[in-house]
Amino acid sequence: MKRGRFARMCAAGAILAAMITTYAYADRPVASSSDQTIASGVHVEGVDLSGMSLDEAEAALQTKVGELASTAVSLNIGGNTVTTSLADMGYSCTNLDIVNRLTGIGKSGNIVERYKLQKDLENNTVDYPLEFTVDEDRIRSFVSSCSSYNTDPVEGQLLIGSDGYPYVEGGTDGITLKVDESTAEVKDAIENWTGGEISVDLAVDVTSPEVSAATLSLVKDVLGSATTDYSASSANRAVNVQNGCALINGTLLWPDDEFSVTRAVTPFSAENGYLPAPTYEENRTVDSYGGGICQVSTTLYNAALKAEMDITARSNHTMMVNYVEPSKDAAIAEGVMDMCFVNNTDAPIYIEGYCSGGQITFVIFGHETRPENRSVQFTSKVLATNQPEGFQLQADPSQPVGYVLQTQSPHTGYQAELWKEIYVDGELIDEYRINSSFYQAVGTIYSIGTVTTDASVSQAIYAAISANNLEAVQQIIATGKAQEQTPQTDAAGNPVTDGTVTVIN
Repeated sequence: MKRGRFARMCAAGAILAAMITTYAYADRPVASSSDQTIASGVHVEGVDLSGMSLDEAEAALQTKVGELASTAVSLNIGGNTVTTSLADMGYSCTNLDIVNRLTGIGKSGNIVERYKLQKDLENNTVDYPLEFTVDEDRIRSFVSSCSSYNTDPVEGQLLIGSDGYPYVEGGTDGITLKVDESTAEVKDAIENWTGGEISVDLAVDVTSPEVSAATLSLVKDVLGSATTDYSASSANRAVNVQNGCALINGTLLWPDDEFSVTRAVTPFSAENGYLPAPTYEENRTVDSYGGGICQVSTTLYNAALKAEMDITARSNHTMMVNYVEPSKDAAIAEGVMDMCFVNNTDAPIYIEGYCSGGQITFVIFGHETRPENRSVQFTSKVLATNQPEGFQLQADPSQPVGYVLQTQSPHTGYQAELWKEIYVDGELIDEYRINSSFYQAVGTIYSIGTVTTDASVSQAIYAAISANNLEAVQQIIATGKAQEQTPQTDAAGNPVTDGTVTVIN
């Protein structure tokens, strides 16, 4: 095998080269190292052997071969570089015996021929090539050792940095070394080497992750955000808000995919982190696991509106809530109501949710393509108001007769609409209705104790509650046994209760 750069004689003309080759390889006795020297102008592999003895020439060429064999060979795989040398690849010279023949150049033939050749050598340096080979098994062995750099693909994920914006971790390709192909490429690079260090990119099979860093890098803009306050909530309700927020936080939604709040936060159970807290059931407030989750849904709904996602499902509450304006709420009930939206952008969106200082916030990050001079605003418009009338009585079998507690304040009813307004350079250019909502007007609700040892009193109190007859309840309490309390009433005839509960759903 010959190296590419040294497969030909460099300086002499074709005729001279042929003539020298004839003399060099003529059929004659091998020169003795003691009395033979090499003619002036003879080089091998760039080494000037002029006037050298056989031993000196061999030593000079051995040094040259050593220099060449020490050349660095860099193998690159997956961002890593493994360095070895040509010697480690079994790189060796196959024609060092060339010096035995070079000592005869210019010393054969008649005097005219020798004189002419010597004069030609004085004017034209002749450079003979050395020939080399490599050990393919040693190349394969070293290449195979680079399999330690094989990697599996790493799925990308978004995390929120200290600046409040997402950054990418992972999302890198996996690689598997192709040993046969790489071995052939290294061997070919050495055989065609023309000088300098050798660098070879090893052949690999690439396995891409489903979520790449390049794709996630688009998620860098705030498309929409919203915050609501739950600081007046009971301890259990606050836990539910925080738990529901945590279950949604970190959601990555691909283009055209739909997000469902109910799917993300259910089941409403103790095992899923929820506690019993007030929630709406038709036109009254009851304790149930997950009470307060509608505030999570509502906050995300408002962030999705501002991000201009496609809202595919939304329902208003039966009664008005106090943490957003009318028509800006989004009630959920497992199997009944949901809040859903579709990612209508050209890139993934990332939903960040967090609770702090009694407030819940959702931020939707994505790839912003909307013009900078365009903005949107959402306006709640109340079309009608209905004042609550009357009251409702509810039995409380855990409390004695005489116990009367206001468990729900009166709720004003509303008919409302939500309108989207689009501005360009601060000028309103379009507006249209997003939704319409109807909230029931519901009066005060009282919890009435029913525990008594007197069967007739028990029957009477249940009958009065069923008839929603507060006056009858008051009379039963007033004429009952001594241990049963007599309620006081205000100027309007309503009972003075043990306390009030502000309902937040």
